[in-house]
Amino acid sequence: MGQTIAVVSGKGGTGKTSLTANVGMALAQMGYPTLCLDCDVGLRNLDIALAMTDGAVMDFTDVMAGYCTLEEAAAVHPREKHLFLLTAPTRIGAADIDRDAFQALFPAIREKFAYCLIDAPAGLGAGFRLALSDADRAIVVTTTDQSSLRDAQRTVMELSDLPRGRVHLVVNRCKKKLLKSLHQTIDDAIDTAGLPLLGVVPEDDAIPLHAGRGVPLLLSRNDCAARAYRNIARRIDGQRIRLMRIR
Repeated sequence: MGQTIAVVSGKGGTGKTSLTANVGMALAQMGYPTLCLDCDVGLRNLDIALAMTDGAVMDFTDVMAGYCTLEEAAAVHPREKHLFLLTAPTRIGAADIDRDAFQALFPAIREKFAYCLIDAPAGLGAGFRLALSDADRAIVVTTTDQSSLRDAQRTVMELSDLPRGRVHLVVNRCKKKLLKSLHQTIDDAIDTAGLPLLGVVPEDDAIPLHAGRGVPLLLSRNDCAARAYRNIARRIDGQRIRLMRIR
């Protein structure tokens, strides 16, 4: 059976959606059928990060209502046959989603996909709770600024229902020139949040540029950020991968 992993953050601007898209791509490139599920109801943009704005016609509420099957709604990526997108509706809010009906999607998702990455909306509201309602694991995404780290610590407090060892931290958008001075900050964040570190991703101005051009980063580059995403995917898969040295 497949795993469902909620990707969450306490505030916007952490790069959570880009991380979901690129780690999903990395898992798919490893040969795993992978579903990226957009749970940002009303404000979806995972399709943009995956360069699939024309591919996702039906959303997960269409499956819930029986208008189509999961197989019909999950759009395959045009350049990676193992990567799929199930998008969120835009016409309603997260509070309008029936949680029981949403959870009823996941037996079929676990049967069809090895991994399902659930892109939660920023914050701790109804969309956050929906994304976690049937998650096996969670990844808390933060940046290195103090407000983001504080929000990450607050987010961890909302994840107490997940078993110990099922919640991990990713420190995203680290500026290379500041990394030496940030090691202590990252260590403090790990200690305070009480989470194991899943990965550190350097800042890369090419990520939004590639998304705007319709080319996901991992399909065109193998630089520091791309390697960081691939390493995170390998750790999710249970491989023991050392944190790479970022210069």
